[in-house]
Amino acid sequence: MTTAHLGMPSFPAAAREAVRDGVLRANLRHATHTIRDKRARAVAELTDWDRLRAAGAAVKDHTLRHLDHYLIQLEAAVTAAGGTVHWAVDADEANRIVTELVRATGEREVVKVKSMATQEIGLNEALEAAGITAYETDLAELIVQLGHDRPSHILVPAIHRNRAEIRDIFRTEMGRWGRPAPDGLGDDPRDLAEAARLHLREKFLRAKVAVSGANFMVAETGTMVVLESEGNGRMCLTLPETLISVVGIEKVVPTFRDLEIFLQTLPRSSTAERMNPYTTMWTGLGPARGTDGDGPAAFHLVLLDNGRTDTLADETGRQALRCIRCSACLNVCPVYERAGGHAYGSVYPGPIGAVLSPQLRGTGSEIDASLPYASTLCGACYEVCPVAIDIPEILVHLRERVAQGGPVTRDGIRVRIRPAHGHTAERAAMRAARLLLDRPAALRAGERLLARARRLAPRRLPGPGRAWTDTRDLPDVPAESFRDWWTRERGTQQ
Repeated sequence: MTTAHLGMPSFPAAAREAVRDGVLRANLRHATHTIRDKRARAVAELTDWDRLRAAGAAVKDHTLRHLDHYLIQLEAAVTAAGGTVHWAVDADEANRIVTELVRATGEREVVKVKSMATQEIGLNEALEAAGITAYETDLAELIVQLGHDRPSHILVPAIHRNRAEIRDIFRTEMGRWGRPAPDGLGDDPRDLAEAARLHLREKFLRAKVAVSGANFMVAETGTMVVLESEGNGRMCLTLPETLISVVGIEKVVPTFRDLEIFLQTLPRSSTAERMNPYTTMWTGLGPARGTDGDGPAAFHLVLLDNGRTDTLADETGRQALRCIRCSACLNVCPVYERAGGHAYGSVYPGPIGAVLSPQLRGTGSEIDASLPYASTLCGACYEVCPVAIDIPEILVHLRERVAQGGPVTRDGIRVRIRPAHGHTAERAAMRAARLLLDRPAALRAGERLLARARRLAPRRLPGPGRAWTDTRDLPDVPAESFRDWWTRERGTQQ
């Protein structure tokens, strides 16, 4: 597994610092509310949205049940079309494969696009250690890289930055990475976009090697699919001589026709557009390879596991692998809106990160053990998910794993993990509740005693419960129990 960002404190500690940043919270609130309102309008235009959502979930579930078959079919199709397939069990192996492929070209620079999986494995750092410089070409990723920062959103990695901050980053850092920002650069979005365009164009025209991810892989044809909004991806995928795509194994779909579903649901759920501005597809050597020799002459596909087959072994948690990285769940999450993406300690922030990262990396670290608790369980994430991932269900499932321990799959082996530290009181409370609920007479006596002593009920809980009542009021104890009310009103007790 990658160890990127695992030195972070637990989510509550990291979030506590984030919520004190007024500028960050203002940036997040404005951006998430704008995106989710636009998304709601775009989705409302489709009368069959619920059926598209169900169809997308069904395709993903079918593929995950037969993932071994479709991955082998994909490898055969890519190979037959002139590409080369590599299998990477973890981050270290994937980084080694890509590094060796770049070295074999003799180049020391690569351009990158749509590469969330490479952020997951820390590819940029691995390439840098090998003397190879990687340049991000997505505008938001460029801002993050120039700012020596980390992504904080799946769709808009620089969502935590405002225009003035971006202007300052461009003025200060662009010259160190290539073409400097124009003199007197202001914070008008058009001027910032033009500065980035000029800076990146130099990289595109010079680069011989590109690294990409993919939104989807079609097993039937060996086709890679990349959706993006700026055109930088199209430049990155067509101009270099060698193209290396690092893609998680869960991104495969069985047939070309299956794309019909996701090319409707993904744009509307992510950028709130009816159709994605740039949808690039290529099979084998490259998206523009023709008889005139245009387009990449060599294509390599690195299929990344890195904890995905372990996640697949979990009947409840495996639905997280349906994710198509639309980020809709982030934009409706009240926790993400206040804490931001950095507090999640992962390239996958927000609700999906809270269920995906602890499964890919395990719950052994402080940050991963806390992520399943980074939610109010309001269910808004499930309501907007275009592939119907029941994130609240997985969160509760992972909370049980953290608090109780139990059997899990790690590196393909079934093992039993111990409960995480700090949950002794929680386990004791659950055992006490189980004992009480299994004994109706004791439960009835406890309800009556609580009702009669309701005036003595505290306004705040002591001990471990203090943190809960710091931000919440305890509910008032009713004057009588439900059982007594039923007996009084209906004249019978059952």
